[in-house]
Amino acid sequence: MKTAVSIIIAGVLLMLIGIGQRTFWAPPETVTFSVPAGAETGPVTVIDAAARNNDAGDVDIAVKSGGAFTLAVGRAADVDAWVGDAAHLRVTGVGDEELKTEFTDGEATVPDPRGADLWTSEETAEGSVTHSWINPAEGDFSILLVSDGTAAAPSDISITEPNDASTPLAVPLIVAGALLAVLGIALLFVAPRSTGSGRGRSTPAPEGSRAYLRQQRAGADRGARARRMVHPVAVAAAALLAGTAVAGPAAAQPAIQQQTKPAEGGSGEGRPGAPAVLEPQLERILDSVATTVAEADAAADSKLLQPRTAGAALELRTAGYAVRAKDKKASAPAPVAGSPVLTRIVPAAGEWPRTVLALTKGEGNPVPQALVLTQDSPRTNYKLVSAIQMLPGTTFPASAADGALKELAPDAADGLAMAPQAAVAAIADFLTSPKGKHNGTFEANSFADAITGFQSGVVADRNNAAATISFRHVAQAPNTRALGTEDGGAVVFGYLKHTYSSVPKGRGDSIDLNGTIYETLTGREKTEKGIDVNYGEAVMMYVPPAGSKDKIRVIGAAQQLLAAKLK
Repeated sequence: MKTAVSIIIAGVLLMLIGIGQRTFWAPPETVTFSVPAGAETGPVTVIDAAARNNDAGDVDIAVKSGGAFTLAVGRAADVDAWVGDAAHLRVTGVGDEELKTEFTDGEATVPDPRGADLWTSEETAEGSVTHSWINPAEGDFSILLVSDGTAAAPSDISITEPNDASTPLAVPLIVAGALLAVLGIALLFVAPRSTGSGRGRSTPAPEGSRAYLRQQRAGADRGARARRMVHPVAVAAAALLAGTAVAGPAAAQPAIQQQTKPAEGGSGEGRPGAPAVLEPQLERILDSVATTVAEADAAADSKLLQPRTAGAALELRTAGYAVRAKDKKASAPAPVAGSPVLTRIVPAAGEWPRTVLALTKGEGNPVPQALVLTQDSPRTNYKLVSAIQMLPGTTFPASAADGALKELAPDAADGLAMAPQAAVAAIADFLTSPKGKHNGTFEANSFADAITGFQSGVVADRNNAAATISFRHVAQAPNTRALGTEDGGAVVFGYLKHTYSSVPKGRGDSIDLNGTIYETLTGREKTEKGIDVNYGEAVMMYVPPAGSKDKIRVIGAAQQLLAAKLK
């Protein structure tokens, strides 16, 4: 019975020790690391992706400042590109007791980062903020802190994360203690009892008799069995207790496994396959672009377009406002819809400029419209450079997953049947000379049919017999953009300048402008010297991969009268 009680006591002690390791002896649930006091500061503070333990679960960042500041999250490579040559404090990782930091000297001011398209998220705080650091997608993401771009950025920063200090013996101790306690209780019920009729002890056999010898051997066997039962249990209990004494203090210490340097493709070059923008970013950008264009359209003010448009989109819309200001009957440009997005092409993040595409169809769009957005540098926002409605009966080529494709160099074939700039030049040549060398380059399409049909009709008109008429389409190479498609081809966007020139053939001849839009624009009913009418033409084409027998397809176009000038 004494042995059973000892085993029960040992089991209870083991369970208490195990429970203690999980409760009052347990290490803190979280650990906090802070930027060392006196760290040198600049207009920017960057918290590297390496400062986040990706295996730690929830990570909170607490920032304190004497005034207002902005906290922005972006891909590590994008944040570094935005910082550029600016002086900045960088939190590079977690040390034994505090955050590791580095200071880089440089430019003393930076722009206001608020509203930048580069960020996946941002928030503005006054005095302090606690931010839950959750990466919005796969890859490395950093955090940028800026006050007003001139004053020192916040440096009172702490990172709190779950404490991964473990108590590996807690559960084994509890289980072992429970087993010992059960074993001890069992021994209480199975302890050896004397044999007999129950009326008392059996009478000892006379010493020296055979019965006496049998009784002695039986007693010796019972003692040996009892000793053999207790021995392994005692050894096991001693070993567990000894192990607890060694492991207990060590398990209470913080044990943080932290990345010491950025992972490959992290804060240096963009991670391969990382899309230039995430879906929520693109939606936010499109909404901003659509809102800006709608406000400019309502006011017919091209200055309102400038924050969010450039290139062909800006030129065509600006010209449209000018024409409508003189001729109220002139057609308004098609509205730009930010949603719904039918499909998109988002190349992998790389150097700047970056280009993305969204195909949308709003309530005011009779057909889907391709919106091409370009970001010239890390510190500028995406601008709409082309807005082209699809031609009826055409099909937009299949796109791949975000980040799976790349933006293509405009001047290189790069696996295509024709280089993008060459394709734009080819359509310009075909529109100028329909029977020329590019007569068989393109599939039949309504845009080319309308242009060439108009041109041939004007030349054949007898009323124009006294005029020398010419049409010339010229590709604007800097406006060319090309994005890869899933099948190895490309969607190519180009811009053409179209000049329709009419000059009187002989002395006394004139060009009659009466009743035309050209009279409205020039203020003259006729001209003896001639007139040049300029149009802008944006085109969207599909260029097949090299080796394909398919022709280039024109799948979208937009045309706008730019100006009419007397010679």
